[in-house]
Amino acid sequence: MRIHFLGATRTTTGSEYLFEIHGHKLLLECGLFQGRREESIERNRNFPFDPKQLDAVVLSHAHIDHCGNLPNLCRQGFNGNVYCTFATRDLASIMLEDSAEIQRDDAAFVSKKRAKHGLPPVEPLYSAQDAERAIRQFVAVNYDRPFPILDGVTVTFRDAGHILGSAQVLLDLRENGRAFRYLFSGDVGRGADDILRDPQPVDAVDYLQIESTYGGREHAPKLHANDDVGRLVRETLERHGKIIVPSFSVGRTQQIVYTLHQLTLAGQLPRVPIFVDSPLSVNATEVYRLHPECFNETIYKFLREKENPFGMENLTYIREAAHSRKLNDLHEPAIIISASGMAEAGRIRHHLANNIGDPDNLILFIGYCAEHTLGAQILAGQSPVNIFGEPYPVRARIASLDAFSGHADKNELRRYVEAIKGDLKKISVIHGEESQALAFAETLRAMKPKAEVIVPQYQQVIEF
Repeated sequence: MRIHFLGATRTTTGSEYLFEIHGHKLLLECGLFQGRREESIERNRNFPFDPKQLDAVVLSHAHIDHCGNLPNLCRQGFNGNVYCTFATRDLASIMLEDSAEIQRDDAAFVSKKRAKHGLPPVEPLYSAQDAERAIRQFVAVNYDRPFPILDGVTVTFRDAGHILGSAQVLLDLRENGRAFRYLFSGDVGRGADDILRDPQPVDAVDYLQIESTYGGREHAPKLHANDDVGRLVRETLERHGKIIVPSFSVGRTQQIVYTLHQLTLAGQLPRVPIFVDSPLSVNATEVYRLHPECFNETIYKFLREKENPFGMENLTYIREAAHSRKLNDLHEPAIIISASGMAEAGRIRHHLANNIGDPDNLILFIGYCAEHTLGAQILAGQSPVNIFGEPYPVRARIASLDAFSGHADKNELRRYVEAIKGDLKKISVIHGEESQALAFAETLRAMKPKAEVIVPQYQQVIEF
């Protein structure tokens, strides 16, 4: 078996891994690469393989850096099945359409600016129609249900506890008379999540491919996360400022809404207006309510016996652009949650442009920001920052709470590996910036001295 590491190698975006297994080609993940504009355009438009030759695709979860290039893959000739969990299918159906609309709007905006300089327009990567056609190729399978996808290849999804429907991908393979088990961790959740179940342990694993987003870092304790949110929000409201929360539409938005709900119910926050300004976030929250099978026991009981954990009287979900624009004229204190979490696309950039210059306001990051993104620039203290090509001075207070991260930190990743039963022969470390991936590789070498630990480079090919 040969694996081509084609994305999320010593970085965290564009997950893509091509498996060659006794004459078949299986693609694991097909994510959008996000980074410098020219590099992103080149890598997203052009696959380093022929999509027509793929036999199948397996998808671990619905985040855009894992599934966002599937419409382009299908448009370029892939006509096989895309296997995933039921919740992943439902989330991907709305996320891919939203991605297409964002690309269309961004292409139109950039083209308008280029036209002023006599330059030709740019085209979006794919259309909403391409996204819809790709979803028709999805085949959903429940957790813990082994299913054959190719000759000698059986797949089982195990809960990864990262976002709704997220899965570890377990491959049971038979090749040249030998049987072995390959585990792709997907993105690993932290465990003890307010909403989701813990990652499931897996037995008898021979080869492991594991993420390392926070492989060299520790998160703040979850015990203090709600208190930190309450304190930061109260301090800003006392200054009559606004709280702007860049948030991933799937996972972090539902997490922060649930947290604000619990703080309000406990009397720790006033019933200040809260706006979730993202059509995708609104749709994703509705999908969450459709899949209680992914919930942990506490929130499942809250949903069944009390009320909607993602709704309250002072909370408004916004789909329409006209309603979103009205928030520009909002002068009283409020909380605005908007996508994307890295501030690279979507309505959040408009809210940042309108509010980042006011020292009474708070910009609160609750998720990971990859290198070179607008969110990373703000967190690094850069001022001014470019938004829509224009410089904006950063005067608002900036805060980041990594306790809300959906990714396990180095200690939680270590516990995840310790729970895996089997004599691991080879481990590949992916989905982490180089420093994080290399740091976690050293941890793994100490933990598993008999295993060969590799940190693949982009387009490296490894035999298993």
